[in-house]
Amino acid sequence: MAHIYVFSPSSAVRDKAAFRRGVKRLQAQGHEVEVDEAALASHMRFAGDDATRIAAVGRAAASGAHVALISRGGYGLTRILPGLPYKAIAKAIDGGTQFVGLSDFTAFNQAVLAKTGRITWQGPALGEDFGPEGEPDDIMLACFDDLLQEQGEGAGWQRPKPEAALQARVKDGVLWGGNLSVLCSLLGTPYFPQIDKGVLFLEDVGEHPYRIERMLTQLLHAGVLARQKAVVLGQFSNYKLVPAHDKGFKLDTVVAWLRSQLKTPVLTGLPFGHVPTKVLLPVGAKVDLVTEGRDALLVWGHI
Repeated sequence: MAHIYVFSPSSAVRDKAAFRRGVKRLQAQGHEVEVDEAALASHMRFAGDDATRIAAVGRAAASGAHVALISRGGYGLTRILPGLPYKAIAKAIDGGTQFVGLSDFTAFNQAVLAKTGRITWQGPALGEDFGPEGEPDDIMLACFDDLLQEQGEGAGWQRPKPEAALQARVKDGVLWGGNLSVLCSLLGTPYFPQIDKGVLFLEDVGEHPYRIERMLTQLLHAGVLARQKAVVLGQFSNYKLVPAHDKGFKLDTVVAWLRSQLKTPVLTGLPFGHVPTKVLLPVGAKVDLVTEGRDALLVWGHI
């Protein structure tokens, strides 16, 4: 089976039970799981100081693993982007290592794309996705298995009924994006990919819709959104509305407003984000996007 290297480039692992469950589940599937020496390190809120986490990325790149999987997201990658070993990362990817993660890992995805043009993956994290007390999500497991077997060639989903009349068709657009907050933090830096005519996907967690709108507005005014062939919104989860103050303002309000500002189609419902059911998405790959009625399909072929 596969050789999976687990490393921690962001926040410290606090839920060690979930970490251990995740390792055992992957091992039970027949995989060789190699845990980085600093995977459970802790320095303030980080999984080790900056030098420790940069070194962990280097070891992941040198591991020869099929997949380099993050233990968790959180925060910490943006502050070490200048020190990452991009040549070693590119060499590892060329040699067959797939880097997989989400949330704070968005910074890694974008930086590697901007600096090397290589493809990395938005997908599960060890603790959150493989280590829950209950059973991991079947769709996530199937998509991860497809990656390991080099069989995954796309992702499909069904959009909300009101969106059925909104159609999009994209040929050979670069797929990029991830966590909205992290992506916005890179705008104006050398680690923000300059993608035109791409397919931008976005998700976030714990952000009230007005905050989501504010970040989307930043990308809008910077000209990023209008340069894309499509914007695809995943799951925006774990936020609380304030009815007495919002007075009807909600996530649907944000989406409707964004559509009013763009000619670029804005699609929703992508099964990705800080939720159990998530597909894996190749950041930097050329994709086709097709919709028919409520159905949407992203196709990237064999990578």
